[in-house]
Amino acid sequence: MIEPLVLIPPMLCDARVFYAQFATLSSQVPITFAPITAGDRIEEMASAILSWLPQKFALAGMGMGGMVAMEVLRRAPERVTRVAFISTGAQADTPEISAQREPLIIAARSGRFDDAIRAEMNPAWLAPGPYRNDVVSLVTDMAKALGPDVYVRQARAMQRRKDQQNIMRKIKQPALVMCGEHDGQNALKRHEFLAELIPYAKLEVIGDAGHLPTLENPDAVTQSIKTWLRQPLVLR
Repeated sequence: MIEPLVLIPPMLCDARVFYAQFATLSSQVPITFAPITAGDRIEEMASAILSWLPQKFALAGMGMGGMVAMEVLRRAPERVTRVAFISTGAQADTPEISAQREPLIIAARSGRFDDAIRAEMNPAWLAPGPYRNDVVSLVTDMAKALGPDVYVRQARAMQRRKDQQNIMRKIKQPALVMCGEHDGQNALKRHEFLAELIPYAKLEVIGDAGHLPTLENPDAVTQSIKTWLRQPLVLR
C-alpha cells in the first residue's frame, strides 16, 4: 500500500500549483495539500503542518515548500517515509539575498503588491515556450488570492530560515531531488549539490521546464513522483 502523499507549495502558490498531480495521482494515493500561510518562520510553518498530518506520510515540497519539508523532516523524521525536494535548496539566505527581500516586503505593505509579485515571478526563471505567459498569469492569480499579508510572512520566513545541509546528510528515506532543466532561479548545479548531500538520493531533471516544473511539464513530474512512490523503503 502506498502511504499518503503530502504536497507543500512554493511561495505565493496555492493547491493549483499541483493541479495535474492531484488530477492524476488522487485515484491511486491519498493526497494532502499543506499550505504555508501560518507564522513568519519556517519552524512555525512546519509545526503547524505536523499538527494535523497523518502519522506516516510521503513528503514532497517545492521551492519554499521544500524548505518547510526539510524542517518537517528535521522535527519528525520517524513520520516521513520518503521525501522529494523540487526546485529548492538547503542553504540559508545570503546577506545579499536577505537584503533584496526588504524592498519587496515594503512594497507589499504599502499597496504595491503587484511589484512584489513581478519580482518574485520572473518569467526568465521558466522554460522558454508558448506557455510561459500562462504560467506567470496563473502564479500571479494565486499570489493575489493569498494576498500581501501572506507574502510578507513568507518573505520573512525565507529571510530567517536556517541552513539545513546537515539534516540532508542524515536522510535515510528514499529521496528525490527534482528540477527543471531551464530553472533560471536555482541552477542545475545547486540541485546536483543537494542530491549529493543526501545518501542515495536520485536527481531528476525535467525537460522543457524551468522553476515550476509541476506547471510547465506536469506529465513528466507526475511520472517521476509515481516512480518515487513505488521505490522500496529500504535503501540498504
